[in-house]
Amino acid sequence: MSITSRFAEIIKWYPKGMPLEERRLVQKIDLLVLVYACLAFFTKYLDVSALNNAYVSGMKEDLHLTGDQLNYINAAYEVGYTVFQIPSNIILTRIPAHYYLPGAEIFWGLFTLGTAFVTDYKQLAVMRFFVGLSATSTYIGCLHVINSWYKKNELGKRNAIYFCANPLGTMFAGYLQAAAYTNLHNMAVYHLHGHHNPNCLRVSILSPSLPYVALTRYSGFIFFPDVPERTTTRWLTDVEKELARTRIQADGFQKRIGLNRSIWKRLFKNWRMYAFVLLGLSLSNSIYGAGLPFILWLKSQPERYDTAMVNNLGTVSSAVTVVSAIIVAFWIDLRQKRYQPALLFAILLIFSNVVLTVWDVPYGLHFFAYLALGAGVGGFPVVSTWIADVFSEDAEARAIVFAVRNTLGEVCSLVVPLVAWPVSHGPKFRGGYIWVSISFCYFDL
Repeated sequence: MSITSRFAEIIKWYPKGMPLEERRLVQKIDLLVLVYACLAFFTKYLDVSALNNAYVSGMKEDLHLTGDQLNYINAAYEVGYTVFQIPSNIILTRIPAHYYLPGAEIFWGLFTLGTAFVTDYKQLAVMRFFVGLSATSTYIGCLHVINSWYKKNELGKRNAIYFCANPLGTMFAGYLQAAAYTNLHNMAVYHLHGHHNPNCLRVSILSPSLPYVALTRYSGFIFFPDVPERTTTRWLTDVEKELARTRIQADGFQKRIGLNRSIWKRLFKNWRMYAFVLLGLSLSNSIYGAGLPFILWLKSQPERYDTAMVNNLGTVSSAVTVVSAIIVAFWIDLRQKRYQPALLFAILLIFSNVVLTVWDVPYGLHFFAYLALGAGVGGFPVVSTWIADVFSEDAEARAIVFAVRNTLGEVCSLVVPLVAWPVSHGPKFRGGYIWVSISFCYFDL
């Protein structure tokens, strides 16, 4: 037995008693589906997170940003990212994923590269809108495909691994920004005509990543196998394709019904859709403080942290998210009780937001509250796995519920920061934490 196989058994990556033929198939699915999806999502969030890190590393001064303009720039991205979510996953039920998803990434790459050449606030806001629009298909599209290949006791870990590409992208963006700031800040190339060159810092991040992006995202045309019912991939034998279909059907995942008018009746008369949308909204609303507010709180203490340290420490909450998501994923796959971690996360998030509402607490407790919010972010793959489990009998409904939940979560991320989390109110954001504490208790308890 190889070292990797032994390690997989120790961590229970494969369910106990899985036949050798099925294990080999799942190994191939992991390589073809999970690896591509993770790398695509990672590069997307590497770009998303770079903006906040750039803001505290000189972009604010370089582009002469004032007041709450960062909120509006992020809102422009969220608008682009949100408007096409549901149509995108509907399209994905009709067009093969190995054509549609990598094709959309071509436009994402072009707009991301264009971000490096903006010179003012308006250009940046417009470019971020198109970056968001072209990035729409990545998360929900890959999420739908992942949840079409695996059995219920395999999904928790895979959803968590996929989701962790998000905080890992955030972490690497912070590290790259810190390194770029440290190495370029005092170099002559960073100064043009006596002032900072606003593009240099961003090009330093974008340029090394472009070959990586091209290699990972566009390889989907060759390697990504679509969904089991219609896959034509050359990387699976006919026997493996049939096994991929029969094993998930035996686990309760029914054949695709087809996209027709009945889909809306199947959705809107199903109370479970509303429950999951509400759960997703509550989670999206309650974890905002783990991101930009945490970074701004660090930046507000120049006596403790310099700019490079702010970028590095700002990744700690993301590291906690990774640990939280992985631990909980193994828990739900072993116990098959999705509600238990959801309840735990609810208690943790309420506590953290109440602490930050009070604000004047010991420094250690204050720091812990931000980390606890980061741990709460690890609840997202739990919700995804729960949706896949509950909607196992209806693939089209499952795809749309993923999109609806994510769309409304993004709308929450678009609207609420403009009202409750304006940058000009940072780092305290008292209104934001009060809003989260009250709304979360109302909707979930």
